[in-house]
Amino acid sequence: MFDTLASLIPFDQSYPERTRKLDILRRVLDGTLYDVLPYEFHDERSPGGEYIPLRQRRPSVRYNLCRLVVEDSVALVFSEGHFPLIDSNDASVRDHLGAIMREARLNEVMIDAALRGAVGSVAILLRVLRGRIFFQTLETLYLTPRWEEDAPDTLASVTEKFKVSGATLVEQGYEVPNPTGQYWFQRRWDAEWEWWFTPWPIASDESPRIDTRRSVRHGLGFVPLVWIKNLPGPSATGDMRDGACTFRPAIETAIEIDYQLSQAGRGLKYSSDPTLLIKEPATSDNQIIKGAANALVVSEKGDARLLEIGGTASAAVIEYVRILRELALESIHGNRADAQRFAAPTSGRALEMMNQGLIWLADNLRISYGEGALVALARMVLAARQHYALTVRGVEIPPLDPEATISLTWPRWYPPSADDRLKDAQALTTLAGAGLMSRESALKSIASTYDIDNISNELASVSPSEGTA
Repeated sequence: MFDTLASLIPFDQSYPERTRKLDILRRVLDGTLYDVLPYEFHDERSPGGEYIPLRQRRPSVRYNLCRLVVEDSVALVFSEGHFPLIDSNDASVRDHLGAIMREARLNEVMIDAALRGAVGSVAILLRVLRGRIFFQTLETLYLTPRWEEDAPDTLASVTEKFKVSGATLVEQGYEVPNPTGQYWFQRRWDAEWEWWFTPWPIASDESPRIDTRRSVRHGLGFVPLVWIKNLPGPSATGDMRDGACTFRPAIETAIEIDYQLSQAGRGLKYSSDPTLLIKEPATSDNQIIKGAANALVVSEKGDARLLEIGGTASAAVIEYVRILRELALESIHGNRADAQRFAAPTSGRALEMMNQGLIWLADNLRISYGEGALVALARMVLAARQHYALTVRGVEIPPLDPEATISLTWPRWYPPSADDRLKDAQALTTLAGAGLMSRESALKSIASTYDIDNISNELASVSPSEGTA
């Protein structure tokens, strides 16, 4: 069914095949995959009286299992209680990077990037405007990266090219000869410039010309973009620029669930208003009105009955859907735990064991979006400070060491219980008191639990006499 739906989605041959595949996966994630079907699920006959097959109807029930798993896994990586702390051997670098990340709302940017990148890849753009750092998520459908030949992990340039209507260009302040036409829009980032090109008609053979008024020289010495491959493994697009799609193995099963639930709903609606079968015509010519207060009179040998269906069919569908859901979640490492089975508060470790598949998925995402992207963005900020004066809340930050080490401190997957926190405090007190761990390391290990953002300030505000851990 998925291949049938994909074949109905219109595709512009001007774009590469990779763009088409990413667009289809994005429609699955956004829940718009069925929009290409011409009929609603309750439409059984076309205006010409022909029967409409189910494959041409949009399901009335849409349980977007794929997006559900993506959102759950992303929440375990970048939600408010799971976002990592920036750590460094330089306290100034650690504290100022944390302040910059908070002002730039990098938490929100990384959630958006991980959601959009679930199809295979995503890019994050860094900008310095009036001394402030800004981050922007870019989908990669229309992006073409090029890496350095002697450094395949370093971007040489990234080009964005897509079609846009003339009316849209006019709204953006462009002057175009035909507002009703279609134009190519292009821009390119390299190590020194953000090049903008003057839009040109699609049918034209002219080469793109640089728009000197909109082009900006950033002068950072590197491409201010981080290209993120979603997950290790073969990509759904078959392109090396993309990682594995988070939800691709479950798409067919998710479609089957939607149609089965829609059919079950159709059966329940029929059961509430079944078809009336009359063996012989009624003796009255009046219009038949069904209801307990309206008797139906038939001839002596006539008969009238309701064509009802049994309830076992609906129960069988629900059980089938439950099995399909289990298989789909298992195939993409989703959360299969049932909250209704929890009779008592459960420790964080127990929750980890029950949701081990989802933990594994989120752990892989930590590699791609955390160690791979978040650390790279932090290093870009340090490099940008060498070229621009940066401010946080209107206060200029001092020069930062670009060679300082940067790492991430991740919180626990699930909040610890009161008993867990007590045991942690006892263990850390013992280790710090025996000289086997510093007070700073002890504080770092529990900083996320107690929402401590600035390690240095916290250590300075607590005297050694107030506690050894």
